[in-house]
Amino acid sequence: MMKMLLSAYTYYVRHAPGKMTVLTAMLVGAITLSGCDFFKSGKPAAEEGAPKVSGNTIAFAANSPQLAGIHTVKVEAPRERELILPGRLVWDEDRTVRVYTPFAGRVSRLVANVGDRVAVGQVLAQMISPDFGQAQADERKAQADLSAKRNQLTRVKELAQAGVSSARDLQQAEADHAAADAEYRRAAARLAAYGGGSSIDQQFALKSPIAGVVVEKNINPGQELRPDQPGAPQFVVTDPAHLWVQLDANETDLKILKAGTPIFVASNQYPDDTFAGELQQVADFIDPNSRSLKLRGAVANMDRRLKAEMFVTARINLPRGDAPSVAEKAVFLDGIRAFVFVKTGEGQFMRKGIRTGPVNNGLLPVLAGLKEGEEVAVSGNLAMEQMLEDAGIRVDVPEAAAAPAAVSTAVSTTAAKEAKK
Repeated sequence: MMKMLLSAYTYYVRHAPGKMTVLTAMLVGAITLSGCDFFKSGKPAAEEGAPKVSGNTIAFAANSPQLAGIHTVKVEAPRERELILPGRLVWDEDRTVRVYTPFAGRVSRLVANVGDRVAVGQVLAQMISPDFGQAQADERKAQADLSAKRNQLTRVKELAQAGVSSARDLQQAEADHAAADAEYRRAAARLAAYGGGSSIDQQFALKSPIAGVVVEKNINPGQELRPDQPGAPQFVVTDPAHLWVQLDANETDLKILKAGTPIFVASNQYPDDTFAGELQQVADFIDPNSRSLKLRGAVANMDRRLKAEMFVTARINLPRGDAPSVAEKAVFLDGIRAFVFVKTGEGQFMRKGIRTGPVNNGLLPVLAGLKEGEEVAVSGNLAMEQMLEDAGIRVDVPEAAAAPAAVSTAVSTTAAKEAKK
């Protein structure tokens, strides 16, 4: 009806202005009967039950449908914490040796294989080595030269006592004997270090310097070896009853990690078992690529169920603190500042700045800003933050909560705003 009157009114304004009186009266009457909705159509009335924003507080009406999307949890009492760190098992380097050949030669016989338990000095492989034969010959030559110099010194001493030889000859003979003795000791010591030998047979035995288990073998019969040859060692011998665990920690955990702290290692292969160990070393630097702190621990493995290169997790029990805990998903970040929405009444929530510690199992210790038992929103936070932003309310964090928050995976309002753009 209104559209028809408007169309007729427009037509007669242009073509028959004399007939405007009747049409004007009809249009005014229609507008009056419709309650002036025509003038209101461009400015719709505010929705009933819309949330009211006052400062950092948002109040929802009791019948507001938005309340159904807001859930809260209580701030928990201080609790014992535990740090869960990813890690990897490796050989205990204090009980591991990588065996390389000190002489060039050809492998003539393999004695030990992977899985064999060996004692100190036990032969792992036999080699034919001309270089070792040269070491044997050098020892024999040095021994013969020493014997000759000793005999010469004896003769010169006898001649000197008879007055036939001069003091200078005696001094020279003594010097020659000392040099020959030193060379023999050197050659004999070198030969003894690699197994010695009573004859020049060029047979070199590659031996294990420690007791343990052969866990790696990289040679075959007939293979030519050199001491300067790049690549893996010929054998790896270790004690698999003792392993190291390499762990990655967050740099925010540095102040609570100390050498000597007990650790408990778990593996997906043994979900019902834990293996006790000890934290032995905390790195003196932060890895520049991953920004993680490298740790090293030791784990007993007497039954040898754990294997090197196995991925594990390590649990470190931390003492009970004085700070209450809040769910990590309740905490929002704006830059370096953390805040939550605290329930202050029925349907009322206030944005409040807090200061937190490192996250632990989905909980954050609250160092300032919250008390035990307070209720905080864990869903609907982003919507409430948007309401405050639309109302022009900036984030105002109290001085007690102005320090950077140690939140690892909490939602960042800054990131959320960027995503909306």
